Amino acid sequence: MAEPAGMTDLADILRRLAELGETKSGETTDWRAAPAYVWTGTSGKPVAQIAAPPLALLKGIDRQKAAATENVARLAAGHAAHDMLLWGARGMGKSALVRSAVAAAQEDGAARLALVQAGTDSLDALPALFAELAGQARNFLVFIDDLGFAEGDTHGPRHLRSWLEGGVEARPDNVRLAVTSNRRAIVPREMSEQDDPINPRDAVDDRLALADRFGLSLGFHACSQDEYLAIVAGYAGEHGLDWDESEALEWSKRRGARSGRVAWHYVTELAGRAGQKL
Repeated sequence: MAEPAGMTDLADILRRLAELGETKSGETTDWRAAPAYVWTGTSGKPVAQIAAPPLALLKGIDRQKAAATENVARLAAGHAAHDMLLWGARGMGKSALVRSAVAAAQEDGAARLALVQAGTDSLDALPALFAELAGQARNFLVFIDDLGFAEGDTHGPRHLRSWLEGGVEARPDNVRLAVTSNRRAIVPREMSEQDDPINPRDAVDDRLALADRFGLSLGFHACSQDEYLAIVAGYAGEHGLDWDESEALEWSKRRGARSGRVAWHYVTELAGRAGQKL
């Protein structure tokens, strides 16, 4: 005998609800299972291993390295720690330092701390991430790499200020932010700001106010020739590669910069010639 129409409809609704529940449960993140995650906007994708160079190989940034690793170690231990802004020259190890500092802190207990990378296109979904991380028996460093805001964008900077300074969407006590940017002020600044005859400092101060909300601000600058060669020597020595100083300098000249990234590209070239993986 066929089921009444109402019963059929009810069974179909219950089936769909069950499927929806399975989908949602499949997206549930175990925030204690992995050393790092990538926030997709709705869930955390676990990362089995943090790809980061040993801290000893990060040359030419000793002051920044000491400050960042100490701050991350405090966060891992559950002590007071700062939100961090790492700004300045491209290729000088800003994002590598964040990853390396977390990896080093995890050596004393991986369960204490996890890295969560959030893309710059998922800023609006950060409150949902904070809601998931709040109350977890673990500390988290939420990492936003290469952050910048377009001219005239007030939405993003306003939310970031709220997260940093205890607004209604503020990050929970077990979470700190690490942001890298090529600009000290994160947002773009125009020369006209300096020429405004009415309160000429107001616009500049407002732009810098966002950066000033980070308790720890670390500047990175282009390295000297000696620092560049030291970086090359460190990477080459780590992988047992022979290298030539004059060739290393010529490599940097052709690229118009001396940086840790340029040094790594040169060492990658050496490894390729030697038929070696890195």
